[in-house]
Amino acid sequence: MNFTMEEAIEVLERTPEMLVSFLSELSYGWLTCNEGDGTWNASEVIDHLIEGEKNNWIPRLEIILEEGEAVPFPPFNRYAHINEQNTLPIKEKLLQFQSIRMKNLAKLKTLMDSYAHLELTGTHPAFGKVKARELISTWVVHDLTHVAQITRVMAERYRDDVGPWKEYLGVLKQVNK
Repeated sequence: MNFTMEEAIEVLERTPEMLVSFLSELSYGWLTCNEGDGTWNASEVIDHLIEGEKNNWIPRLEIILEEGEAVPFPPFNRYAHINEQNTLPIKEKLLQFQSIRMKNLAKLKTLMDSYAHLELTGTHPAFGKVKARELISTWVVHDLTHVAQITRVMAERYRDDVGPWKEYLGVLKQVNK
C-alpha cells in the first residue's frame, strides 16, 4: 500500500494552483475544445471538480466518521455540472475551485486527526463497504485523472496540425472518446 495522508495532501493542495497556472488567460478555443459529442472541455472539467468539492469528498468523509456503514452515501451526480451551465469566466471558476478546495483541505486535516480514522468504513451506493483511506486516495487519483483529461483534450485540438509527428506524441494515441 502506497497511501500516506501527507502525500495525498501534497497533490490535493497543488491541483488548483496547477490548473490556475495552466488554464488562466487561455483563449476560448483552448478552453472549449473537446473530443467530440458527449465529452467535456477544460471549462466543464473545472465545473465538475467544483461540484465534487461541494458534494462528494468531504460530505462522504463526514458520513464515514459520523455514521459509519449505517447511512449509505447519497449518489453523486457526475454530470450535475452540465445541467447547471456555469457561465462564469474560467478565471472565476478556477478561483472558486481553489477556494473550496482549500476549505476542504483544512476540514480534511481537522477530521482526519488520527491514522485510525483512515480505516473507518462507509457504504458506497454502488461499491458497498469502502474505507476513508480509499475515498481520500480516490480524491487524489480523480484530480490526476482530470488533469490528464484536460491535457489530452487540448492536445486533440492539434491532432491534424502536427502532421507525421503524431506517431511520436503518446497523448494523441490515447483513445477516450
